Amino acid sequence: MKHIYAIGIALIFALFTFVPAPAHAEEEVDVKEIVLGHMSDAYEWHITTFGHKHISLPLPVIVKSQRDGQWHVFSSARFEEGAGGVYDGFYIDAARQGKIYEKGYEERPWDLSITKDVVQIWLNVLVLLLIFIPCARWYKRHEVTKEAPKGFVGCIEVLVSAINDDVIKTGIGEKNYRPYSPFLLTMFFFILVTNLMGLIPFFPGGANVTGNITITFLLAFLTFIAINVFGNKEYWKEVFWPDVPVWMKCPVPLMPVIEFFSLFTKPFALMVRLFANMLAGHAIILSLTCVIFITLQVNLYVGSTISVFSAILMIFMNALELLVAFIQAYVFTMLSAIFIGLAHPHHEHTTNQIKE
Repeated sequence: MKHIYAIGIALIFALFTFVPAPAHAEEEVDVKEIVLGHMSDAYEWHITTFGHKHISLPLPVIVKSQRDGQWHVFSSARFEEGAGGVYDGFYIDAARQGKIYEKGYEERPWDLSITKDVVQIWLNVLVLLLIFIPCARWYKRHEVTKEAPKGFVGCIEVLVSAINDDVIKTGIGEKNYRPYSPFLLTMFFFILVTNLMGLIPFFPGGANVTGNITITFLLAFLTFIAINVFGNKEYWKEVFWPDVPVWMKCPVPLMPVIEFFSLFTKPFALMVRLFANMLAGHAIILSLTCVIFITLQVNLYVGSTISVFSAILMIFMNALELLVAFIQAYVFTMLSAIFIGLAHPHHEHTTNQIKE
């Protein structure tokens, strides 16, 4: 019980450091700016705030100028040094989703900057390497027929076996699942680690990577390729000439049109499901944190009472998000496996022979 209490106190402290408190009691809390600021991508990684001083990790900015056609590489800290937030003709436009623009041009320049989400992905990949390289070394040094892994390697093997046997093999089919297992296992663990890292309320976590629709779009696009590029002839026959009454296929190709659009609705559902669930969870946790500061400005006694309930709700939401982090990775992998399995149908055509 003491350990649970200590974890709760530590979590509350971390959540308070995640959202900076106003420097003065009279300062109004901008909930929209706090919530959207922490969930959106950025050219720097905000760590914490002490008073009016922001401690951030500047990141490299790589943009191509429309003025001279040259690539410009500099630190994002230069924007604070330049007059009016402009450096070398470039500035961050807060009114247009915090993206970089160039003075005198309405169109965005080519932007290959290393943003917060990019750094978070690199860190997530590093975590995956730290997890699986020791596991691979254990299997290289031991014969699995004589010795079973224990401890951390054993836990990873159980999780990998569960996803591979119960999700991938079941969804795709025993005959076709092997070529897709590495891809889907990588997808599962990447989403899981990314979701968990996003729940850490301080550096090097906290970036809402799976709450970025461009990231979930790319993940869904990879599944789209796996489905449609490697689908067999029976799959494409069901798309353009399904086994339905002829009047539903010609002269008006009703069913082929529906089947064709389903090629895109499947990955679209994967993209939106992961994005919406992770974005909503982060927004709720941040909003509950802001409630504490808002109510404390109204009245100290009322604010203290509501703060207790907000802290309890935040602990509950963080615990729920831990579950959601696993569920979303599981559902994304399961649906991807099912969609890939649907791209490998096998119809058995039998001929009845009547023996006299």
